[in-house]
Amino acid sequence: MRYIIVGAGAVGGTIGARLFQSGCEVVLVARGAHLDVMRARGLRFLSPDGQVALPVPAIGAPDEIKLRQGDVLVLAVKTQDTEAALADWAWLPVRGGTAAAHSLPVICAQNGISSQALALRRFRHVYGMCVWLPAAYLEPGVVAAQCAPLTGMLHLGRYPSGTDEVLAQISTDLAAGNFLAPVTADVMRWKYGKLVSNLINAVEVLCGAGARYTAAAAELRERVQDEVVAVYAAAGIGYASEAESRDARGSQVQIQTINGWPEYGSSSWQSLVRGAGSIETDFLNGEIVLLGREFGVPTPANEVLQWLANRAAAQRQAPGWISPAEIMALADASFGTSV
Repeated sequence: MRYIIVGAGAVGGTIGARLFQSGCEVVLVARGAHLDVMRARGLRFLSPDGQVALPVPAIGAPDEIKLRQGDVLVLAVKTQDTEAALADWAWLPVRGGTAAAHSLPVICAQNGISSQALALRRFRHVYGMCVWLPAAYLEPGVVAAQCAPLTGMLHLGRYPSGTDEVLAQISTDLAAGNFLAPVTADVMRWKYGKLVSNLINAVEVLCGAGARYTAAAAELRERVQDEVVAVYAAAGIGYASEAESRDARGSQVQIQTINGWPEYGSSSWQSLVRGAGSIETDFLNGEIVLLGREFGVPTPANEVLQWLANRAAAQRQAPGWISPAEIMALADASFGTSV
C-alpha cells in the first residue's frame, strides 16, 4: 500500500512520519510554506524519543501524482476543508481505467462526525478513523507528537459500519508505525465519543490554553457536555465514554513532554495561533447545535462557543480575549431559549 496523506499537519504529518519510518511508501500533500520547507529539507518530526528529519516525498496538488491500485487516501484536512479535498481527488484517474472514487479507499482521519458522509457521496470505500493523537503543527516543516511509548490510538472501521481485509492491512501497517490501531465494526461510536472531548476546544480558542485548568472553565465544560449528553439521548446516539477510551489506551499511549517544544493547545487553538482564518468549530460544537435543533434540545453553551470561535478565527484574534464566565453569561442572556 502507498499512503497519500491529504493534509500533512499535526495529525496527517504524524501518521505519515510514523508510516514512513516503518518502511511504508508515503506521500504528503501540503501547501504554502509548510510544503516549501518539506520539499527543501524534509519533514522535521519531534517526539518524546527525540527529533529526526524525514525525506518524505511532498506534493502540493493532486496533478503531481499518478494514482495506482493499492493507494490509500488518508484525509487529514480540517473538516471545513473536506468538501474541497474530496472534489479534488475523487475523479482522478487510477491506473487501470477507473476513478479514485470507485477503486481507492479513503480514510477520514478527522475530528467530528461529518466527513464520512461527505466522502460517501463520491467514494465507494469509506473508512472512519477515530483519532486520539495529541500532536502539533505550529511552524512550517515541523510536526510534534507528544505520546509514548505508542504515538497514538487510532480506531478504524468501515463507514457506516463493518470491517474488511483492507482495514486489517492498514491496522497492521499502523501498528508497525507505533500506533495502537484497533479495528471495530462501529467506528462511529468512537467518533461520537471523541466529539464530546473536542467540544472544549473552543474554550481554549477563546480563553487561552491555560483556561482549561480554571474552575470557571470546568463549569463551562460541564455545561457543554451536559448538552451533548441530552442531545445524544434524544437522538438515540451511542458513544464511547472517556473512561472507555482511557481504558483502551491504558499505559500504551501516555502524554509526555518534548524538550525544546512549547506547551500547545488543541487543534482548534493551533489553527487560531497560526492565523489560519478558519476553524473547525462548526463541525464540533456546531454538530451538537445541529442535533439539538433537529431533536428539540436547547444547546446554548455550544451555540455561543460556535459563534464566538468563528468570529475569533475570521478576525484572527489571539486566544485569551474573553473569560469562561463571560461566555456562560452570554449563553444565559442570549441563547437560553435557542432550539
